[in-house]
Amino acid sequence: MKISVRDATPEDRDFLKQVYASTRADELAMMPWSPEQKEAFIEFQHKAQDDYYHQRYPHAQYSVITQDDIPVGRIYILREPNEIRMMDITLLPEHRGQGIGTPLIREVMEEGKREGKAVQIYVESFNRSRTLFERLGFMPIREEGFNLLFEWTSSGNSSS
Repeated sequence: MKISVRDATPEDRDFLKQVYASTRADELAMMPWSPEQKEAFIEFQHKAQDDYYHQRYPHAQYSVITQDDIPVGRIYILREPNEIRMMDITLLPEHRGQGIGTPLIREVMEEGKREGKAVQIYVESFNRSRTLFERLGFMPIREEGFNLLFEWTSSGNSSS
């Protein structure tokens, strides 16, 4: 199994929308909307998120995660002077829990260690991935509504 990342391109738009939709599937399953209404909602929300990220963080790295050259997820990284922010890492549901994300997160952690930067990511408090980040040594340093800001430093101490 060869895991790699490549820059996202305009041709990846439909795939990235599919990845986004997978993050809203449980929520949409409870909605009494037609399939067309759900699709319109996903289209609108994905575009809003994508526009926000690219306008607010134009210098971030927007990448597609591939397994054996097949797209399986996305990882968005913002490199700041004092931190590396993992803005998003999401795998399609059928690829979760297979050891794909952990090595990618560890690569970012190694980059943070080499550069003396903290690595941060926001995780929803009820998201299953929270346990992954805790297992890797990330610590919650701030709570914002349903979101927790997790941070990892090579010293094991948060910088905030």
